[in-house]
Amino acid sequence: MKERVQKTLGAQFGLRWMLWLLFAVTCMIGLIACSYAYQQRRSALLQELDLRLQRVASEYENLVDDFWSLYISVFSHQEDMLFFYRYFDQPSTEPLASEEKVELRPRIGLPQEMGYLSETFFQAIEWAVREAERLGMQVILYDEGMYPSGSACGQVVAANPAFASRGIDWVPQPEEGDQVLAATPEGVLVSRFTRGTIRGIHFGEDDGEPGAPPSTDLLNPDAVDLCIRLTHEAYYRRLKPWFGGTIIAFFTDEPSIMGRDPRTPFAWTPGLEKEFTAAGGVLADLAALFRGEENPSTRLYHRMILEKEGSVYYRRLSEWCAGHGIALVGHPHRSDDIEVERWFQIPGQDLALRWVAPRHHAVDGIDSTMGHCSADAALLMGCRRNANECFGACNRDGNPWQLSGGDIKWYLDWLSVRGVNLFIPHAFYYSIEGPRKEERPPDVGPHSIWWGHYTLWSDYMRRLSALLTDAEVLVRVALPCRNRDLHPEIAAALQQAQIGYCYLPESVWPDCTLQDGRLHCRGLVFDGVAGDASFFPGLPHWGRPDFEAIAPDCLCRPARPELRVRHFRRSGVECWLLVNEGEETLETRVIFPGAACLGGYDLWEGRAFRLARGERCPIRLPRRGSLLVFACSAADWEALPLQPRVLWLEPAAFRLVEQRPEAVQKVYEAECVLPPDASSWDSIRLPVQAEEMCELTVNGQDAGAAFWSPCSFELAGLARPGANRLRLTVTGSLANRYGVRPVPYGLGVKETF
Repeated sequence: MKERVQKTLGAQFGLRWMLWLLFAVTCMIGLIACSYAYQQRRSALLQELDLRLQRVASEYENLVDDFWSLYISVFSHQEDMLFFYRYFDQPSTEPLASEEKVELRPRIGLPQEMGYLSETFFQAIEWAVREAERLGMQVILYDEGMYPSGSACGQVVAANPAFASRGIDWVPQPEEGDQVLAATPEGVLVSRFTRGTIRGIHFGEDDGEPGAPPSTDLLNPDAVDLCIRLTHEAYYRRLKPWFGGTIIAFFTDEPSIMGRDPRTPFAWTPGLEKEFTAAGGVLADLAALFRGEENPSTRLYHRMILEKEGSVYYRRLSEWCAGHGIALVGHPHRSDDIEVERWFQIPGQDLALRWVAPRHHAVDGIDSTMGHCSADAALLMGCRRNANECFGACNRDGNPWQLSGGDIKWYLDWLSVRGVNLFIPHAFYYSIEGPRKEERPPDVGPHSIWWGHYTLWSDYMRRLSALLTDAEVLVRVALPCRNRDLHPEIAAALQQAQIGYCYLPESVWPDCTLQDGRLHCRGLVFDGVAGDASFFPGLPHWGRPDFEAIAPDCLCRPARPELRVRHFRRSGVECWLLVNEGEETLETRVIFPGAACLGGYDLWEGRAFRLARGERCPIRLPRRGSLLVFACSAADWEALPLQPRVLWLEPAAFRLVEQRPEAVQKVYEAECVLPPDASSWDSIRLPVQAEEMCELTVNGQDAGAAFWSPCSFELAGLARPGANRLRLTVTGSLANRYGVRPVPYGLGVKETF
């Protein structure tokens, strides 16, 4: 084998190259779709990576089949953008500062002989960093193997078993090893090890398996310092020349104080009992935690745990990253953990497991607050970006791989209209052989049905990201909140009334001042406060049904509660990002206050056009529709293209000509006859109702692809007056191949929920 490797890769590199190449099939490489990067550059990078990995797969086929998986997320990021409607459809004369980014994340599937943070591990990491530098890419490192973060894949507890996660429980009798904190006739409050774990990087180290690494007490400063020495310092020793240059950040992933599957319901750490009682807490009163009750001691407990989590874990990581010239990125454990977001240079959240979804908790529950949680935290801290690791295991009804293109579009719009401007798609797997296809599916990259058209998705994400970065958010309403209490019911009412708001977490209240009857906080100015009237007395307060008294960002007649709006100013241009969050076409007349004229920009197609003179215009957003509306002068409005004159065709009489079960495809053909004056129309649209992905050719020429229904295809320039040959290929959900039950697909099929 060694001679074969040396012959293939060159004797100069030998075993070291082989180890990296093997490791490459288990690292997660993330490239986040964020702004305007040149497509040729991105394609070249992806092609080179793909060729390298194909070479690995061919050289080490047996090992790949037995051991390896690769999780990659393709993305690009641009530092700045000339955002102005005059340039929407014109190439910029200024260079675009674009970078390709890669996140290196160890994932389950590494061979047992390659230990976490071992020499062979770092040989692989260093090789990847060198390659990224050569390709002009930037690297985000990942701080765990695999997740949640903070345990160095069990090495912290291996070095000192006392550093394992601890919690408290209320029990009839203490067990051996328990520390009794308080006793009453009803029971005993004890501190004990939680026996929580994390998901490891080798098979046999997953949840509930014997080798699952133990989690760490993240409230213990000594334990966290050891984790940093084992992980961050080890990376720095090995990769110091690239820190602050090629290496730009460390990603920390949903750190969990008690670990996964803990046996205790509440967190603790040794010595906390002294701090707690010194602060006025009564240990016996914590029994109320286990009855779901609240008292002064339980409130003190929650406050102290939050403060310790921030100061002991997040603050240490944040300061370490800042001191080494990089940023802390990632996301906290819960969707409403807004207070710990302040320790991130790039605040973030995680949209996974279909916590929100079309027709399901879009504005309900704690997870519906995650978009504003990270975006508002970034706004208050002056951070340019906030991120979301999105799509992970967002399958429908427990059916692996059932995640449609319509769902992906809905999620992107849901996040962006709440202010998220950095998307981390989860997940891109190079290999899905064997158990790899079951690792938090589905793949939304190389093994998705839309991979051949991924440019359309990446362009959309880049436009959204660039649009929302460095934007001045125009918001009038403050929504005071505490950690894990973000008032989703109030937020829902504001969103449904098209009223913008910004969360004000408790930590920023000391920075708030009242001036001229308005609330000022960190450069933001609010007309009033939503929710509890006890916050900031002297200001206007609104609650249901008083939200009607608030001037919305735009006024709909008739009201459309499924319309979401983000109001902002970008490069001096007042903008409204509109999103249809419902399942039917949205039609209404909208007033955009103060606009002289209105232009529109189709963010999916990349096309600008005139909307209306004045501040009023009819708006029609189809299912999964989004639109950027911007104010402009009369002269600039005249310079915009007219909306195209569209000839809408009747649905074609397609007939099924071929079925490809192995590819989950059905092929249809039809003849389409255009009238003699067809060429006089600006646009000729053919409507299609099918699931899931549609690809059309017209007279043998590609007419593009569509990923959600209902959809339509542009025939102008492809079809001619008279008879035309249409060929429609419909690809269904890969749940039909990898899931637990089939999903209907084909012409005439509607998306099912």
